[in-house]
Amino acid sequence: MRVLAQALAPLTLLVALTSQAQGDEAPGSAQARANFNRAVVLAADDVRAFDKPPTGFDVEQPAIAHGRVEEFGYDSAVTKTRRQALVYLPAGYDAARRYPVLYLLHGIGGNQHEWSSYVRATAVLDALIAQGRARPMVVVMPNGRAQADDRPPAPERTFTPEHVAAFTAFEADLIGSLVPAIDGKYATTADAQGRAIAGLSMGGGQALNFGLSHPDTFTWVGGFSSAPNTRPAAELLRGKDAARHQLKLLYLSCGNRDGLINISQSMHRELRDLGIPHVWNVDEYGHDRESWAENLYHFAQRLFR
Repeated sequence: MRVLAQALAPLTLLVALTSQAQGDEAPGSAQARANFNRAVVLAADDVRAFDKPPTGFDVEQPAIAHGRVEEFGYDSAVTKTRRQALVYLPAGYDAARRYPVLYLLHGIGGNQHEWSSYVRATAVLDALIAQGRARPMVVVMPNGRAQADDRPPAPERTFTPEHVAAFTAFEADLIGSLVPAIDGKYATTADAQGRAIAGLSMGGGQALNFGLSHPDTFTWVGGFSSAPNTRPAAELLRGKDAARHQLKLLYLSCGNRDGLINISQSMHRELRDLGIPHVWNVDEYGHDRESWAENLYHFAQRLFR
């Protein structure tokens, strides 16, 4: 039941945003609801970059080899607590080899279980790796709110300044504590060429902010349905020639029925004007699981090539 509740967290959040009486809203809730309800205005280049995946791409396939997911604990220099992440190890994981690492960040109402339980990331990755369409990789799914009590809050507290600040604080936790701990425990390719970061919604903004700000740590970056925490491209890339010249993949996506698409559109247009190569994929979804699963499918196939 706990996993089911975690998986339903994004749906609960959206219901809360659309049904909560304005007089009862916590700070930030009204603005968040307005963001989700924003009218979508599409430009000529807001189109699919890829065809839809085949039917069943995100359903577990019993006939193939499966990776495993395990809990991973690490000491955080930011929160001064022992924090938890989930780690996906591909089928046939062998400590004598070296594997690239993908960090997947969740949305504002989720936690480290969102990608595996709700988006079904492990089913997507198992199939791609079994088919030879994605490289075997370690996937780290952390809790992206760096605070001592990092449980998802009640809906009325989701958009409080303290909760939002915990997602910003995760940058130092990720770079200073989690990445070194992962490289110390697992057989990873411990350099920027072997690390990717992506996320959905709030995690999409985090992935763009952290990935583009740390080209010495990540050279493969993806933002799916990125939220308003996303910083402007010019700010993220200012003075960072390494990001401009060493970035292997920068991937943006959003649904054309998602009220937050203006965030990704702005990033896409800034990158275009700056001459930064990137992928821009616009599908037919809202702020939905299906969009995130499909874009993981496309993104994972292009990593570490």
